[in-house]
Amino acid sequence: MNAALPTNRLAHEKSPYLLQHAHNPVDWFPWGEEAFAQARAEDKPVFLSVGYSTCHWCHVMAHESFENPAIAALMNAHFINVKVDREERPDVDRLYMTFVQATTGSGGWPMSVWLQPDGKPFLGGTYFPPDDRYGRRGFPALLGAIAEAWKKDRAKIAAQSERVLDALRDMTTAAPADEKETLPDATRVLQTAAGQFGAQFDPAWGGFGDAPKFPRPAVLALLARAQSPTADLSPRECEQAREALLITLDRMAAGGMNDQLGGGFHRYSVDAFWHVPHFEKMLYDQAQLAVAYLDAFTITGEEKYADIARATLNYVLRDLTAPDGGFYCAEDADSLLAHGRPEHAEGAFYVWTKAEIEAALTPEEARFFCFQFGVEDDGNAPSGSDPHGEFVGKNVLIQRHTTAETAAHFSQPEHRVRTLLELAREKLFHLRKKRPRPHLDDKIVTAWNGLMISAFARAYAVLDEIKYLRAARSAADFIQAKLYRADDGIMLRSFRAGASRIEGFADDYAFLIAGLLDLFAADFRPADLAWAERLQAAQDRLFFDETAGGYFNHSARDATVLLRMKEDHDGAEPAASSVAALNLVRLAALTGRVDERRARAAQTLRAFSAQLTRLSQAVPTMVCALVAHHTEPRQVLIAGARDAADTRALLRAARRDFQPDLTLLFSDGSDESRWLAERLPYLANAGPVEGQAAAYVCERQTCQLPITDPAALLAAVGASARTADRAT
Repeated sequence: MNAALPTNRLAHEKSPYLLQHAHNPVDWFPWGEEAFAQARAEDKPVFLSVGYSTCHWCHVMAHESFENPAIAALMNAHFINVKVDREERPDVDRLYMTFVQATTGSGGWPMSVWLQPDGKPFLGGTYFPPDDRYGRRGFPALLGAIAEAWKKDRAKIAAQSERVLDALRDMTTAAPADEKETLPDATRVLQTAAGQFGAQFDPAWGGFGDAPKFPRPAVLALLARAQSPTADLSPRECEQAREALLITLDRMAAGGMNDQLGGGFHRYSVDAFWHVPHFEKMLYDQAQLAVAYLDAFTITGEEKYADIARATLNYVLRDLTAPDGGFYCAEDADSLLAHGRPEHAEGAFYVWTKAEIEAALTPEEARFFCFQFGVEDDGNAPSGSDPHGEFVGKNVLIQRHTTAETAAHFSQPEHRVRTLLELAREKLFHLRKKRPRPHLDDKIVTAWNGLMISAFARAYAVLDEIKYLRAARSAADFIQAKLYRADDGIMLRSFRAGASRIEGFADDYAFLIAGLLDLFAADFRPADLAWAERLQAAQDRLFFDETAGGYFNHSARDATVLLRMKEDHDGAEPAASSVAALNLVRLAALTGRVDERRARAAQTLRAFSAQLTRLSQAVPTMVCALVAHHTEPRQVLIAGARDAADTRALLRAARRDFQPDLTLLFSDGSDESRWLAERLPYLANAGPVEGQAAAYVCERQTCQLPITDPAALLAAVGASARTADRAT
């Protein structure tokens, strides 16, 4: 940004996306009452533009239209212009995206919506070019037509707006919950959902459906849960789900979706082969995909899945971690082509010519590397995946061959090829670091940090690497210190140069609670569980629909948003209600408040019964919550000295297999452990046996005899899972 340029109101904001537009000639307002008061005073419609700082097409529309003085003059003359960062205001984004999708049949960012001064929408779309192209009307011509209609057809606009708003109200108004209604059968719902994803599964390339392909981690989590002994699926159903999960994870890891040099996953693949990605890297993808690969590791025992999880987590530690411990939002898809040049291009930081690779490596390293990673003389990006010609002559690195195949092709020992390939990757990685980096959105969002805390905590539990626990702990401490108001229990949405003024949304609470529960399961600090309980109470107070069940996206404290909506789709991020239902089941097993927490979980599940029975593929995380709710809680308590070898051996045994419905507890006889025993009295007398660490497998508030041998514990946990009854 050039500080010498004139600024608009966005210069006073903290969001990187809003600051990117602070020097536009457009007279932008941030979202708030000031903008709507101005619209009423001047009798003008509001133009609402929603995007985020790492959005490629948001940049395109900004350069083409919002930086154009003539177009800006047209906008300023006829509209009150409001810019929103969807990551700061997911409530605003969700409401108007629902409108755009309902009226146009599609959605996306940048989102462009025209509103009456009372906030009611009457026209919407996404990207508009500066002139007629791509089958879309040019933005200036559209602005002129809307301004003319506002003058001449106001009554028609108002009537159309009211009709649409009534439809949105109907969509968001649910009938009162019937507490006597029976919840859907969990096994049948899981079978249906897994079967639907199986029908969409691409057996050759993994993923579901055709291009573009998105990872959608909630689907991967459902397919993983189908591998649990408590899932109650047939061997054939289980195997089909396993195949869909592992082939998808393998293909994603081998493709250009996965940064083959630096780790971390890009947003999605523009083709069906995971070859050419949309190059932005989002924190929420790293968190959820790391968990998916950790799950695959515990399901299969194959080290390759642990390696991908490590590479993803290490990328976050290296490039997305703030000095004080929080995690940044994202890295952009676009970057400068070279230092000192003004041109940006998508993927410029990541793609390579063959000549660049050959210049950086020895001839032998280059031969091995180019063969294994699909490097071609004229570039390897299919033309259909490169509509703007940005990858002509460039290569998106993909694992076209395994190390064993490379060694066989060149008649070389595999260990030697592996060593040279690692050396080649290291050289190219360090050479790449000299390129202009993509823009970093250094906003710290509470919800996404909750997802990342979960990933690091679970990585520590599975991989036993202390750096991952430290990362989870540092982030939790940062969020509590900077974004939690202990006096009234309110979370704030984000942090950048200080905490934002925006209060947290339902997903901020739900995802952070889940992160704290995973942190407790990794480190057994009661303070994490106690904070999770306080946050759950606040989430219930602020967001729960006492009439129909489920959680609204935002609280009633903000009057600028017309409708309170509930997310009913587990997409790139799971819905808050889905995660909350899982949290409530877990809290019931941890804290002893079984009736209260399970009743609220049931209310939430009941509110989404229609989706669970008719559209289960839309809510895979909710399906997992339904299965968890119907599964008899099981606990394993490990009693012993915290860092003793025998204690750690029992912990490793309890964690070795994939057991998503198992609650792991720990006691060392300290005051902290007694805090837990007060909530679960049947654990009060569980302790070491003759000075040796012991494990207790417990069901229905009854514990079996203590076990001191890790192999015996592993067998006992597996046996309890196979015989677990469905909870009533």
